[in-house]
Order: sequence, then C-alpha cells, then structure tokens
Amino acid sequence: MSAENRDSAAAGAAVPPVVEVAAAVILENLASAPGGQRFMLAQRPAGKVFAGYWEFPGGKVEAGETARQALDRELNEELGISVTAATPWLCREFVYPHATVRLHFFRVTAWAGEIRPIEHSGFAWLTPGEPSPVSPILPANGPILRALELPTRCFITHAEANGADAELARLARALAAYAIPLTPLTPAADSPAAASPNERRLLIQVRDKSLPAAERQRFAAAVVALARRYAHVIVLINDDVELARTVAADGVHLPAARLALSEAHPDLAWVGASCHNADELARAATLGCDFVMLGPVLPTPSHPEQGGIGWEGFARLAATSALPVFALGGMRPELAATATAHGAHGIALLRGWP
Repeated sequence: MSAENRDSAAAGAAVPPVVEVAAAVILENLASAPGGQRFMLAQRPAGKVFAGYWEFPGGKVEAGETARQALDRELNEELGISVTAATPWLCREFVYPHATVRLHFFRVTAWAGEIRPIEHSGFAWLTPGEPSPVSPILPANGPILRALELPTRCFITHAEANGADAELARLARALAAYAIPLTPLTPAADSPAAASPNERRLLIQVRDKSLPAAERQRFAAAVVALARRYAHVIVLINDDVELARTVAADGVHLPAARLALSEAHPDLAWVGASCHNADELARAATLGCDFVMLGPVLPTPSHPEQGGIGWEGFARLAATSALPVFALGGMRPELAATATAHGAHGIALLRGWP
C-alpha cells in the first residue's frame, strides 16, 4: 500500500477487507491524437457510490475468477464488448471510506463489438497528458492518468562506447523515426523514413556516468536540446539531480544504490528507479517514483554469464508493482510484445535501438 493511501485511513481505525477489482485501460491508436494514442473513461451512474465520477471501467473479481476473467465479464456487462487483447499492467491499493480496493489494471488494446454505456451514464475518450474534458475523476484513478503519459520505449545513451558525436547522431535518427517534430524538420540524408509506430513518444535516459564531468554535461545538454525539437519526449539524467537541473532535463533516474539511500522524492517532474527485487520495487513506490526499470531479464552482452531473472520471474515481480515497469537487460525491439504480455509497461534498450 502506498504512503498516500495509508494516510487516507484514519489513524488506529480498522482497515476494511481488501476487495479485488479488475480495471480496464482501454487504449485506441489514433494518428490524429497527440502521441498517437487515446484512452477511455466511463461515468458512474446514479445510485452507485461516487455517482457521477469518471473511472476506468471494470468491477469486482468474483469467487473462482481470475482478474483477467473478471475483466472480460465486466466489460461485456458494462460496455457490451468482448475483449480480444489485454495485458496486465499495474496493481494499486486504495482506501475508500467504504472499502479498501486492490485494483488490477489491464491495458486493453483490441475488442469485438461497439462500446456502449450499458451500466454507465456515458463514456469519453481522453489523450494522455492533455487536460481532461471530464470531471470529477475517481480518486484511485489519478495515478493511472500520470502513468499513461509515460512512453513505452526507453532508449539509454551509450556515449561511453560510441562517442558523443556518434551517439547524438544515433539519437537524432531515433527521434526522427519515433517522435513528432514540433516544427517540420529537414531529415538528414542518412535518417530512416519515419517508422510511424502507433505510439509517437519516447523516454531517453542519459547514462554515461564514466564520462568526465564537463564532457558529460556537454553531452547531456546536447541531448536535451535535440529532444526539445520534438513533442512527447522525456529526458532523464542517470544518478545526478544537479546535472538534471543544470541542463533542464525532465527528471532523474535513480540506480538501485541511490534509491536505497534516498529519503525524499527529488524535486523534478519525472523520477525513475532501477530495481532488482520486490523490496526495491516497494521502496520506489514509497518514494513516489513515476516508474521503475526491472532486470536484468535476459543475459546482456556485458554480463553474458548472468542469466537474468527470466520472463516468469519478471512477471511475478511486475504483478505486484504499483508503478509502471520497464523490462531491462537483453532487450531488443522485437521483444516488446513479449514484455507487455508479462506485465511490462515497455522496454528499455541500451544497445538495441531500432
């Protein structure tokens, strides 16, 4: 249970039994939407607790059901659709005055039938990161709106091995293919044609901690300047809050050792953390991080002798996370679907940028 949820219960009061709930984040790819994607909220009808509030549709997991079975049943009853593609995403607890709920969120990306508000007053499509056209939104769903702003691709810089200039050129090609320019750009001769992925957002982590300080600062500043030419691109600096502030990056990424020593959430817009086990995942949630990277999942070129936690181990840990989880270690673009099927928000790549 997160700190803010624990604080919402009166001190010393008995905590009601936990109600297991399956919730659907219904996603639709749409070229005209900023970032290429939109999601749906439904309005609770009159006569129910929190009537008039907007929420991610779903409902209680009944006896003998799995969360996925409950999701399929509830969306059929509430919206008249049959889910054909859904993957586990986040698990969050929230204390309401009337109940404590454990919400198992699924990303629903395909369905059969036309969405109808059978058991809701209405529904609305929203764009991640854009002002909501509907209110009020159910309190437990607030953190989910934040998580939806997070890209599912993370590219980690490797200027230590490739050289700063070569790495900036590689990043320029990636941005041209996977992000939306704020103004029309003239592509470089060696730039690939835009890949036109469903999602046109990108997370960049500036790593390269062994570079001399002045060189790392120059490189980080150049990365930020390049990223600012595009929409929906988030730049984080690895393990250096002051450098992040100096180069006007969007946030910082905390290695596991730094996460263990951190006593407060860094005063930056975005904060990620590297984790390897359940304790570190819980620590990141308590600190109020926005996401985590979990791994290594598979063997990596730098540590081929280490087998990694494997996909099943990753799935077990990700299923308990209240934060979006990136799969890290041995990742390649073609593993994105495998990662999401095992509960990943997305994948983080050091060498295997497409």
